[in-house]
Amino acid sequence: MKHLMGTVAAFTLLAGAAVAEEVKIGVLLGFTGPLESITPTMAAGAELAMAEVSASGKFLGGSTVTPVRSDSTCVDAAAATAAAERLVTAEGVKAIVGADCSGVTGAVLQAVARPQGIGMISPSATSPALSTAEDDGLFLRTAPSDARQGQIMSDILTARGVKTVALTYTNNDYGKGMADAFAAAFTAGGGTVTATVPHEDGKGDYSAEVATLASAGGEVLVVAGYVDQGGKGVIQSAVDTGAFSTFYLPDGMYGESLIASIGDALNGSYGSVPGTDSEGAATFAELAKAANFDPSSSYAGESYDAAALMLLSMAAANSTKGADWTAKVMDIANGPGEVILPGELGKALELIAAGTDIDYVGATSVELIGGGESAGNFREFEIKDGKIETVGYR
Repeated sequence: MKHLMGTVAAFTLLAGAAVAEEVKIGVLLGFTGPLESITPTMAAGAELAMAEVSASGKFLGGSTVTPVRSDSTCVDAAAATAAAERLVTAEGVKAIVGADCSGVTGAVLQAVARPQGIGMISPSATSPALSTAEDDGLFLRTAPSDARQGQIMSDILTARGVKTVALTYTNNDYGKGMADAFAAAFTAGGGTVTATVPHEDGKGDYSAEVATLASAGGEVLVVAGYVDQGGKGVIQSAVDTGAFSTFYLPDGMYGESLIASIGDALNGSYGSVPGTDSEGAATFAELAKAANFDPSSSYAGESYDAAALMLLSMAAANSTKGADWTAKVMDIANGPGEVILPGELGKALELIAAGTDIDYVGATSVELIGGGESAGNFREFEIKDGKIETVGYR
């Protein structure tokens, strides 16, 4: 049975916590870079949870929560590390929601979080390598590992009768990890990957990569890239040359901006993105729409859950110190306990103060496994008549 802090203990001053203070939380995401079109919605999701906790008046003796945004760039490890350092030393943040992309997340973890004792929850870093990274218990994520997404991708393609695919990936931790996980799952299931070609972001011409992929053939081109960068460029080149007509789009390629750029040539393409059809997802959708952002945008729900788990764990520990609150996250996220959905964070804080176990289910049916990563639920989608339509959940 989990043991949360009781009512009396909740009023005991522990290291890192104070009564009625301003608690700053870093929001370290790629406001510029290859995912900049989805980042504002991710930030809005995290900040929605922070605002909900602040408005309750029940967080750490009436403390308020203030988000502080900073740009990870998604791909520049030095810039992300410098941004994280500023969040900690200049802004005084107590924790970080982020980073977003896997490579910069790993860099921030090693260069800033561990030396400074700052806890991080990433809503979107999916590299399998992060599952075994040295983290001193300070790193968790509400996104599932690409080891899980690779299997989902294989299952979807196989269910559609696809037997051969060509594969391209953005040449970084995220792309390589996903490509490896997918290729292993697809070939184990009897499929054939005709060619695997990395691509670099920031290029103006991807004709060479597409020519190599086209010469190998394949019913579908799987593009493990970024929606606002090289992945988009590869698809555009493939469309322009007629090399491929159907594309598989995993999480980094999900976004309305891709449809706006490529147009009708994407009709019939399909893919997967973390998501669930749970009661919590429906509730989050209502809250997000009321706050004027798109709840279906990639990792918006995971961002809400990252911030919510972080703050509820601080309340359970009665501390904002990284080593204290991160030790509580697995208990807060998993059963047994009273189920907590989006919009119920004030209720959760009351239960925690009373010493009652909670099971934070949140917007994405959170269940943390292993070293603190999401077990993973996925939404299968298809592009039809220029719109993204959900066709199922896995």
